[in-house]
Amino acid sequence: MFASLAQNLAAPHPNAIFAAAFVNTADLPRRVAPPAMHFAQDSSIYEEGDTATCFYRVVSGVVRTCRFTADGRRHIDAFYAAGDVFGFEIGTEHGFSAEAVTSCALVAIRRRGAEEGAARDEGSAMQLFGYAMRQLERARAHSQLLGRCSAAQKMAAFLLECEAGGAGSTIELPMTRQDIADYLGLTIETVSRSLAQLEKSGVITLRTARLILVRNRGALQDMSA
Repeated sequence: MFASLAQNLAAPHPNAIFAAAFVNTADLPRRVAPPAMHFAQDSSIYEEGDTATCFYRVVSGVVRTCRFTADGRRHIDAFYAAGDVFGFEIGTEHGFSAEAVTSCALVAIRRRGAEEGAARDEGSAMQLFGYAMRQLERARAHSQLLGRCSAAQKMAAFLLECEAGGAGSTIELPMTRQDIADYLGLTIETVSRSLAQLEKSGVITLRTARLILVRNRGALQDMSA
């Protein structure tokens, strides 16, 4: 389906902008691929309560979605990296704010156009459904993470979430320790203390504040269970 979009330059398919957002846009003509939006580190993408006219695909960088309580505390709901899609809403407003953790590039997909494209094309509908289900699974996993009893369990689960390899792999964290604390429901002091304890026990090595070597993945798995 996406190949046919690239071939029809004179009259792009009505679903072209929607479809191009979910593939490697370098493979599509410039007039078909939607332009990327660029955000500086810590800048706002949208605010909680804003009208949800679009959702977004991360091209590069990392994004966090968060919510602020009446007393000013921040709760981070999720982190999104390249290839992830965020901003799906059931209602007409965004339930969380979205901010750039690092400088990032995003593709905005208009919600109305996506819905119309999905109504016309089964493949587009299934792809949209797949991204929505991934976001639901992400929310479920975060809920399970917050339900763990101890700070050590939460930290171990978070590191496993960030780590893609096995023992000997390196995790480069794009977020600050305050971000981690707000994601895990801990204080920044507890995050630092938990990481220090994991290093002391030989499970990890803190090469820098944001570069972590996993020395014993099995121990992390046992701790997170």
